[in-house]
Amino acid sequence: MNIDMQTHNNDLAGTLLRWYDQNGRDLPWRRDPSPYHVWLSEIMLQQTRVEAVKDYYARFLDALPTIESLADADEDVCTKLWQGLGYYSRVRNLHRAAAQIMEDHDGSMPETSEELQKLAGIGPYTAAAIASICFDERIPAIDGNLLRVFSRMTGCRLDIKSGAAKTAARSFYEEIFPQTRCGDFNQALMDLGACVCIPKGAPLCDACPWRRSCYAKAHDLCLQLPVTTAKSKRSIENKTVFLIYYQGRLVLRRRPERGLLAGLYEYPNTEGTLPESEIPSHLKGYGFSAVRIRPLPAAKHIFTHKEWHMTGWEILADEWEEHAPGDPGAHELFLASASQLRDVYSIPSAFAKYTSQIREDYLT
Repeated sequence: MNIDMQTHNNDLAGTLLRWYDQNGRDLPWRRDPSPYHVWLSEIMLQQTRVEAVKDYYARFLDALPTIESLADADEDVCTKLWQGLGYYSRVRNLHRAAAQIMEDHDGSMPETSEELQKLAGIGPYTAAAIASICFDERIPAIDGNLLRVFSRMTGCRLDIKSGAAKTAARSFYEEIFPQTRCGDFNQALMDLGACVCIPKGAPLCDACPWRRSCYAKAHDLCLQLPVTTAKSKRSIENKTVFLIYYQGRLVLRRRPERGLLAGLYEYPNTEGTLPESEIPSHLKGYGFSAVRIRPLPAAKHIFTHKEWHMTGWEILADEWEEHAPGDPGAHELFLASASQLRDVYSIPSAFAKYTSQIREDYLT
């Protein structure tokens, strides 16, 4: 690298760090950036907005303040603390990784990105973020924010989600990465992408410390970059959901250990949209006889690749044959009290509409 280019790269790094010192976001995990805190925050922030994470982060740490306490906790405790954040495989991997740290690293977080990636649920981005912020490793944490900034700064026309684009971005950032304050530099880039070089609408170029070096700004391409491939259309699945009350309890079941929402608890439901005339016979498959059937509001939940379109029914039952043969999952049904629904069983946000319809006066 020639001297002029090295000077230019140093200027980019220094300019961004000075901007970060004045404009960096005040976030809870930055106030006490221990490896556990940074790790937890980065896992929570995957596909989740910062403002949505803050309360969950505080609640999780209140309940499980250390890696050891996380490793010792029951998985249901972890998923209940996570309830509402979605993408529950994140918290399961967090729990597994805590056990790995206790068993293989004497309770201390590994200090290199290479070792961190051996832990459950930690990929290249999360490993780079932890290693740089906590241990000052000189490595860029390539996420959507950094890819967007890279594309606009360089005029890269590659699909920003492609492997080639990520490789090019990594090379770009490695060239300009400072020798010290590596964690601050990654966090400055995150803030630049999240708050200035934003993904939707026009970026706030007048507030950008790199505007004089930006290709997209110079060529009026900020709204054309980065290039992304159109998402495939989501499939639609129709479901019928039941809130079944029996002897002061609500009926739940656990989802399979693999697949969508794996291992979480749900209200009994079935594929398709059942008309009211078919509800009694379907309930018999669960082993229930209904004394009252009342419709609930329709609901929709959007996952990454599919949508659930749901109709719901409130059921008051007076008999339950626990091992009814009709439905393959009937034997997995169980009864939950009001306190268990509140404190123990994690119901995914896909069913939030029906969770809001639960009648506390029906429960004991």
